[in-house]
Amino acid sequence: MSTTPTLPAYQRVKQHVLERIQNGQWKEGDAIPGEEALAREFGVSRMTVNRAIRELSDEQIVERVQGSGTYVAQQKYQSTLVAIRNIAEEIAARGHQHRSELHRLERVKAGEALGRAFGVKPEATLFHSVVVHFENGQPIQVEDRHVNPEVAPDYLAQDFTTQTPNAYLMRVAPLQGVSFAIEACLPPAGIDEMLAMPANEPCLVLRRQTRSMGRVASVAAMWHPASRYQFTGSF
Repeated sequence: MSTTPTLPAYQRVKQHVLERIQNGQWKEGDAIPGEEALAREFGVSRMTVNRAIRELSDEQIVERVQGSGTYVAQQKYQSTLVAIRNIAEEIAARGHQHRSELHRLERVKAGEALGRAFGVKPEATLFHSVVVHFENGQPIQVEDRHVNPEVAPDYLAQDFTTQTPNAYLMRVAPLQGVSFAIEACLPPAGIDEMLAMPANEPCLVLRRQTRSMGRVASVAAMWHPASRYQFTGSF
């Protein structure tokens, strides 16, 4: 993905560095150009470049060594109980058949809560999808996902009955980091109907935030009937 001229100057520098790391041009342990060189290349102040490099250092993308320079850091990914896995592949691995139904695909305003989660203004536009995933004809997951248009500008043009949102995003927005939480709660109105659940049956909800290209890429809530689904994993 090329840098976007409308981005703030420090973000253009930051994205430039990220792109070269993600495409393998700069590998782990490689020195990246100094702040003065980047300032000349982008026609910005050294203070602007310093902000970009400082943020990348805070995110553990690069490592600053005093008196030596800045280097591509060893990329660290947290081991979690929940793999970032395409649910269609997960179902196929069990020898079962997957299909999906698209219930919603739209532009929405971020609002206060999602604005904070994505680090954008409340009036900013996000993409929103709701997809129900079936295993052997039985609904097992409602995927309610918001996506940052800056990392997946063509999201609304996709056919999510033939590919999952996860598969598409993993292709166009390489995973940089993830955080998640799992809770048990009663589903809101509409979710229980999509999952064909009896009244008062709880769901297991996976709430997951992914990062790509130095920004939040997606925020998703995946609802599963507790009687039909379990999370497993090992370290």
